[in-house]
Amino acid sequence: MSEVVSEQGRWSDAVRPYLEKAPLAAFALGVSSGFPFAMIAATLTTRLAQANIEKSTVTAFSLAFLVYAFKWAWAWIVDAIHIPLLGRLGQRLSWLIVTGALVIAAVVNLAVQQPTQDIYSTAMAAIFVAFASATFDIVIDAYRIEILEPRQLGVGSGMSQYGWRIGSAGAGAIALVVAARWGWEAAYIVCAALALPAMLTGLIVGEPDRRREPIERKGMAAMIGTVWDPFVNFFAREGAFIVLLFILVHKIGDTLANLTFRLLFDDLGFSNDEIAFFDVGVGFWAYLIGIFVGGILYARMGMKRSVMLSLILMAISNVSFAGLAGAGHSNLGMAGAIGFENFASGYGGVVVVAYFSALCDLRFTAFQYALISAAASVVGRIVTGTTAGALIEAIGYVNFYLLTTLAALPGVVLYAWMMRTGLVDRSIGSAGTAGEGDARGGDVTA
Repeated sequence: MSEVVSEQGRWSDAVRPYLEKAPLAAFALGVSSGFPFAMIAATLTTRLAQANIEKSTVTAFSLAFLVYAFKWAWAWIVDAIHIPLLGRLGQRLSWLIVTGALVIAAVVNLAVQQPTQDIYSTAMAAIFVAFASATFDIVIDAYRIEILEPRQLGVGSGMSQYGWRIGSAGAGAIALVVAARWGWEAAYIVCAALALPAMLTGLIVGEPDRRREPIERKGMAAMIGTVWDPFVNFFAREGAFIVLLFILVHKIGDTLANLTFRLLFDDLGFSNDEIAFFDVGVGFWAYLIGIFVGGILYARMGMKRSVMLSLILMAISNVSFAGLAGAGHSNLGMAGAIGFENFASGYGGVVVVAYFSALCDLRFTAFQYALISAAASVVGRIVTGTTAGALIEAIGYVNFYLLTTLAALPGVVLYAWMMRTGLVDRSIGSAGTAGEGDARGGDVTA
C-alpha cells in the first residue's frame, strides 16, 4: 500500500507544476502563437500542392519564414514604445491586443487569395501573415518569460509547447476539414479566431510582475540605447558568440526536413484524411507525450543534460522519414515516422526553449528572445527555401532525409563542448536566475 501511495505522490508531484497559473497562461499563449505557423507552413503547402503549383515554387514559399529571422530588427519597439491609450493596460498587454488583431487581419487577407490566378499576391499575403505572426510572437514570448519564475521555465515552456502544438495541429486539422467542405477561404477565416486565446489570457492575467523597465534615457541617447543596450548586454557575456553559433546551427537538420514532410506525403499518395489522421492525430499525441516527458526529464536531469538528449533525438528522427520514403505508401511506416519525430520535437521544444528563455535579461526580454528564436531557424529556413525542392528532385527523398541527419551533427558536437567548458551555465541571464529557483540548478521545478 505504501508503494502505491508513494507512486501516486510521484505522479502528483510531476503534474502539479503544470497546473499553476503562469504555466496555464503559457498554454493559452502557445495556442495563439502556433496557429499562424500552420497557415503558412503545412496548410499552405497542401493548398498549393492541391492547386498543382510546382514543387520548387511550393518550397520557395518557406522563404516567407525569413521574416521571423529578422523579427529582432523591430523587437526593440515592443520593449520601448508605449501604445497610446491602450498603453494604460501595461506595456506587454497593450501590445498583445494590438498584434493579435493584426494577425487576424493578415490571416483573413491570405484567405481571400487565389494562388492559381495570382501566385505573387498569394506570396505577399503569406509574407504579411509571417510579419504579423512574428510580431505577435515577440510579444507572446516576452510575456511568457516574464510571467514565469525561473523554477517554472521548464514546465512553462512545456505548457507553451502544448499550446503551440494544439494551435498549429488544430488549425491544420480544422483547415483540412473545412476546406474539404467549404473551400480554403472559409478554412482560413475560421482559423483566424485562434488569435483570441492569447488576447483573453492577457486581459485575465494582467501585466507580468517580473517585467523590468530598461534604464531610462532622454533624447538621442534614448533612441540609440533602446536598440544598442540589448546587444551590448548579450554580447558582453563570456562566450556569447559561441552561444550564438550554437543557436544558429543546432536546428539546421530539423528545419530542413520538417518543411518538406507534406511534399513527401503528397508524392506517396496519402489522402487529406490520412494526413489529418497520422500527421495531426498520431503526431499530436506523440508530441504531447514528448512535452510531458521533457518537463519531467528537465527537472530530473537538469538543463544541460536534457538539452543534449534533445539534440540527439532530433538528429536521428529524420532517419525515420528516410525509411518511410523507402517503404512507400505505408500506414505503419507513416505512424512510426511521425510518432518518433513529434515525440523528439515535443521533448526538445521544452528543454531547448527553457534554455533559450533563461538566456534573456529581463530588461530586454522581447528583443533578446526575438534575436535568439530568430537565429534558431534562420539557416535552416534559407537552405530549405533555396535548395530543398531541388535537392529532393536531384537525390530523392531517402538521401535527402539522411543528409538532414548529418546536418544536425555540428550542433550536437558544439553543445557537448559548451557543457564540458561550463559555458552553458555562464551564458544564463537574469530571466533564468531572478525570482524563485535557478534555471542552472538540477531540480528547477521543485
